[in-house]
Amino acid sequence: MNNMPAPLIHVIDDDAPLRTAMYRLLLACGYRVLTYESASEFIENPLHDELSCILLDVNMPTMSGFQLQEYLNKVNSHIPIVFLTAHGDISLSVRAMKAGAENFLSKPVQKDDLLVAIEGALEHYRKTMDESGNLSHVRLCYARLTAREIEVFNMVVRGQLNKQIAFQLGNSERTIKSQRSKVMEKMEVTSVAQLVLVAKQLGYI
Repeated sequence: MNNMPAPLIHVIDDDAPLRTAMYRLLLACGYRVLTYESASEFIENPLHDELSCILLDVNMPTMSGFQLQEYLNKVNSHIPIVFLTAHGDISLSVRAMKAGAENFLSKPVQKDDLLVAIEGALEHYRKTMDESGNLSHVRLCYARLTAREIEVFNMVVRGQLNKQIAFQLGNSERTIKSQRSKVMEKMEVTSVAQLVLVAKQLGYI
């Protein structure tokens, strides 16, 4: 049984009737929904690390949609943004996409177009969250290595053989072979090729 909560959609728009319509539509489609009449109201609420998406109006008083996007980029938020605007044009959409928006839709938006945009944004976010979680696990594995195992790790991923590593570190080849096996075990890999991929993930090569 899947106990995962439904994705959360944040609707940020100063148009009250539109917010209400979006709330009802998205709720009927199985999403959880929170609505905000301004970007400032959204910022005042803490963000949680969960599968979510922002439907964001461009032109709002006090703080525009673009200003909120800029703020979220500064605080390293990865929540995907789908812009909705009655003032859409090519230059606005290009600006939004360059700044990392998932999509840019003009009002009035068709239900199918909206749902496709939301699902596309959520799928991208799922992948981002998966990659982030995997990297965190890799870092935890790396933190378990001893200082000598880190030296062996760095030499192995740069293509050095056991004999070469043993010579440089002043150990026997048998000792290096044992340390190399421990590195592979702790990093949860079964081949040098996989170890190289891990090193790339960590940014070491």
